[in-house]
Amino acid sequence: MKTNYHTHTTFCDGKNTPKENAEEALKKGFDILGFSAHSLYPHSSDWHMPVEEHKNYFDSIRALAKEYDGRMKIYAGLEADYIPEFACDFDWAYKEFSPDYLIGSVHYLNNKNGFFTVDDKVEKVREGLERLYKNDGKKAVCEYFDRQRQMLASQKFLILGHPDVIKKRNGSLKFFDEGDSWYKKELKATAKAAARAGVIVEINTGGLARGAIDDLYPSADFLGCFRNEGVPVVLSSDAHGAKDLDFAFDRAEEAAVNAGYKEAAYFEDGKIKFRPLDFRRP
Repeated sequence: MKTNYHTHTTFCDGKNTPKENAEEALKKGFDILGFSAHSLYPHSSDWHMPVEEHKNYFDSIRALAKEYDGRMKIYAGLEADYIPEFACDFDWAYKEFSPDYLIGSVHYLNNKNGFFTVDDKVEKVREGLERLYKNDGKKAVCEYFDRQRQMLASQKFLILGHPDVIKKRNGSLKFFDEGDSWYKKELKATAKAAARAGVIVEINTGGLARGAIDDLYPSADFLGCFRNEGVPVVLSSDAHGAKDLDFAFDRAEEAAVNAGYKEAAYFEDGKIKFRPLDFRRP
């Protein structure tokens, strides 16, 4: 099974239309393609899908699913953004659209001094860390993982999105050390929370595709934590362009095998299923 459930289009900040993504997925031999527009419903931003576009989005993806029926399965999902202060329950927010699945992600940190997106451009992340946390990287990182654990404990969704995206700009800004004991403690606690929530964690290649970082989300250490807690994995490209729909999937499979996984999850017809991992070492 070749699948991807983390796909962005022109409905949010992606470069290609749903149809263009579907055509490319078919050429690449995908069995299942899931769309996952950024959503902050009933709010939006300049990179989330506009509130008024949600119905059109679901209608468009479901029409596409009928068009490709028998050739490739297509699902209409969302990447739901979690901001505790909005107190917006995923079940309540998305009930009217009946999404096939949700990816739960944390992109924002905010406090009385404002907000910023942790995976934004280097300059904006630098400015956010200084303005909100007086450059206390440890505090920012701990709050990021605490938000993920809040989301895991309070919301219902299928896939945990890029669980350590906070590290995306760490190579440039060096605001924390991934080898520190406090950081490893955060990873273990978050993996335990994911296990309790019964979600799947994605092995996300998006940072590699866009040249932002030479690593997967999650890192090898974090992936090992998920494996120790029995959390299933799914391969995910987090594609913002059709050409990247299966970017570095071989590297993602290798990482899963190295962490001790023997199979990857996939979602089909409302059920979670599993397939053997294909990666073989030379």
